[in-house]
Amino acid sequence: MIALVLPLTAGLLSGAARPALAETVLHKGNGAEAQTLDPTHSSIIAEQFILKDLFEGLTIFDAAGKIAPGAAESWTISPDGLVYTFKLRPNAKWSNGDPVTAADFVFSFRRLEDPKEAASLANLFFPIKNAEAVNGGKAGVDTLGVKALDDRTLEITLERPTPYLLQLLANQAALPVHQASVEKLKADFTKPGNLISNGAYVLTENLANDHVTLVKNPHYWDAANVRIDKVISYPIDDQASAQRRFLAGELDMTFEFAADQLKFLKEKVGDQVHVSPNLTNEYYAFDTRTPPFDDVRVRRALSMAVDRDFLAEKIFSGTRVGSYSFVPAGLPGYTPAKPDFADRSQLDREDAAKDLLKQAGFGEGGKPLKLTIRFGTNDNNRRIATAVADMWKALGVEVSLLNSDSKSHYAFLRDGGTFEVARAAWVADYADAENFLALPTTANKAFNYSHFASPDYDALVAKSYAETDPAKRLKILEDAEALLAREQPVAPLLSNADLWLVSNKVKGWQDNAANEHLTRFLSKE
Repeated sequence: MIALVLPLTAGLLSGAARPALAETVLHKGNGAEAQTLDPTHSSIIAEQFILKDLFEGLTIFDAAGKIAPGAAESWTISPDGLVYTFKLRPNAKWSNGDPVTAADFVFSFRRLEDPKEAASLANLFFPIKNAEAVNGGKAGVDTLGVKALDDRTLEITLERPTPYLLQLLANQAALPVHQASVEKLKADFTKPGNLISNGAYVLTENLANDHVTLVKNPHYWDAANVRIDKVISYPIDDQASAQRRFLAGELDMTFEFAADQLKFLKEKVGDQVHVSPNLTNEYYAFDTRTPPFDDVRVRRALSMAVDRDFLAEKIFSGTRVGSYSFVPAGLPGYTPAKPDFADRSQLDREDAAKDLLKQAGFGEGGKPLKLTIRFGTNDNNRRIATAVADMWKALGVEVSLLNSDSKSHYAFLRDGGTFEVARAAWVADYADAENFLALPTTANKAFNYSHFASPDYDALVAKSYAETDPAKRLKILEDAEALLAREQPVAPLLSNADLWLVSNKVKGWQDNAANEHLTRFLSKE
């Protein structure tokens, strides 16, 4: 005790500097393992949470989930809506001190659309002039409609007016990368010690299946207002484990808890439970390349036999809503299309499903239908699969379950692996129906998991791109979804809510439909 007191007293008497304040560390359950920290190749939300702390795009989502200036401090739009001119912040820097320039964004967008990169989300940016041609190998990357007018001025020219462009530019795939380090280090540029970022944080550790550590970037243009010194993200697929660690105080916040724990958690921690409706569609994809799922009767039968209300109320305690449409409800001016069986009673649907399977040669008097449901390891995903398996068994279907970690599951689907039924979900990159309806097109090699191939559907989606009248454009997209509802290459199941546990020690948190929660807007007591 004396040894501790005397130096402090001497320090006070002599006017010595006060001890440094303790480091503020945020411990975060990330929900899943990030497959990559290369923005160009990113595609899942577990990566988004980390990447958007590391990098900053032209625009960002603020704490309330609204579009705000990011690396660009301002922009102007031409009267015809085809040319956007961005002015970059004069004090924007990379974590090594280099200035962030318009040329960095030119390089990054060209890299995103370069067919050699095979970027999963390249198609999202096809509204940019020549992007589709570049990505298809029909034009050079230097023809892409992204130009540096000077170091601080970036011009983006579009193929067509795109009302959601500013939202799109906040997507994780639109984050810039540091050209010199990418060209020098190739794939190794994402490793700790190598990764040069322009966001509020820099990468110091990335241990697979363990944790990712970020520390405050002193060169960030708004570093003075960043109040969390270090972020440690843990890839916890096991929701029960994440919940226990939160309740034990080991995690300050965690994404996704088991919905059947909602009542218990609200009683236990009250307003630290956050349930925020979002623009997400959870669905089962049928591999239309694999018999009998190339038969629309089989797909429709299986889809109509699913009791969505049971899934929403009994499994998720009302934290999700049963859905029959591929596009979630809530988009301004858009009416989602449902299949013709959506308003029939569950008993009527089951009878109709048995008749369809019988017509297709399965069930009573026919051969048995056997299938496997694939899903990413997650308590909620398992509960859904188990419930749906029981619903399909009532039709005489023999169902097996196959799970793998989320990283492997989505890699399998994106790489075109053959399956029968697979769980998938899509979180809106921007608030427009096209973001969902572009997924099942034949042009979408990465996310058309069902390998649905319909010239009529492709034509409708393509027609929507050429339509400049907003109301007519939405009607075309509604017609496209109506075709999708008839064919059922995917069976929509649920519209989701984001489920978070956030400690009261964390300040600045705001629920929002975009599920955007940049650490730079948070603080911790």
